[in-house]
Amino acid sequence: MKTFDAVVIGAGVVGSSCALALAQAGLKVSVLDRGAIASGTTSAGEGNILLSDKELAPEISLAKYSRDAWFSIAEEIGNHFELEAKTGVALTRSDAGLQKLRHTAEIQREAGIENQEIGFDELHELEPYLHPEISKGIFYPGDAQCQPMLAAAHMLREVRRRGGEINQRVEVVNLLKRPDGGISGVQTTSDQISAPIVINATGTWAGEIAELAGSHLPIMPRKGFILVTTPAPGLVHRKVYDADYIANVASDSAEIQSSAVVEATNSGTILIGASRERIGFDSSMNVDVINRLAKQAVALFPVLASIELMRVYKGFRPYAPDHLPAIGEDAVVPGLYHCAGHEGAGIGLAPGSAHLLRDMILQQESFMDPSAFAPARFQTVNA
Repeated sequence: MKTFDAVVIGAGVVGSSCALALAQAGLKVSVLDRGAIASGTTSAGEGNILLSDKELAPEISLAKYSRDAWFSIAEEIGNHFELEAKTGVALTRSDAGLQKLRHTAEIQREAGIENQEIGFDELHELEPYLHPEISKGIFYPGDAQCQPMLAAAHMLREVRRRGGEINQRVEVVNLLKRPDGGISGVQTTSDQISAPIVINATGTWAGEIAELAGSHLPIMPRKGFILVTTPAPGLVHRKVYDADYIANVASDSAEIQSSAVVEATNSGTILIGASRERIGFDSSMNVDVINRLAKQAVALFPVLASIELMRVYKGFRPYAPDHLPAIGEDAVVPGLYHCAGHEGAGIGLAPGSAHLLRDMILQQESFMDPSAFAPARFQTVNA
């Protein structure tokens, strides 16, 4: 039986961030994933590192720290994952939409997020191919982007360099416990691993790991689609999205929701999202949603009507009932820590979430109060 200081279940961007934070603190870490590195939700992510879509105070603090932490990671291990300070623009055509944007922007400014209302001239200077009827928006200089699969891979490379172990296509089938009920390791399909700390970073499937341990974590999936065009460099310069996007992020509706989010990649392709649908793990294609996203994108950038669609991909965003992630020790099983439920913000919030978890494990003061993210809040609700 191999022995480690900690086991991280999940090799997506959140699990990789947790593993890196612990390895940097001197812990010997084993990372396990039942698939390949970054093959789950991370593989279906746009790579957003956003401040502009955050409204809840705890998440704003986490997002601000995480955004800076991403650039610190790039300095330490090398920017091999296309990290860039892209900036963002939230748009609206109506006065009512502008009032909503202004309200959100004011909350964000009070929390330290820089933003600026801009009119027609500034807006179209930033994005020359915008629809000419769009004249109102909020500019966010802090929004950034990365390539999440590359980010996870390079963080895990650093974990391995620091003495860690990465195990792909290995499934955890049980959590091992001491006589007092605390964690002592994991049982996989091929081996047992001894460790006093197990981190559940399995995203949409985090509830299954909690259940294996005899606990409860209500993380559920929301399916979403992303469209990818053929390369069309120079048409879109920033992350541009409709004001409805913010409302959809915070919505509890089970209905299909979509709002235009458009951005270009370094390779010239253009990513178009974002849809949200609560239908469990149904992975079927939905042509109606794809058509709706395409029309919404063209409504922002009419020039996209002439650009061919190259592919469509889909994934499951892990969300909690209160739209805040679960970060911290399990309320029932000592030694089991959760880091999941970030919904569509997992990539942006990953480093800060990992640092919060590291500080809890090492029992040291962190950059913010983590209590809003405590998994114990769900035990109270379900008591």
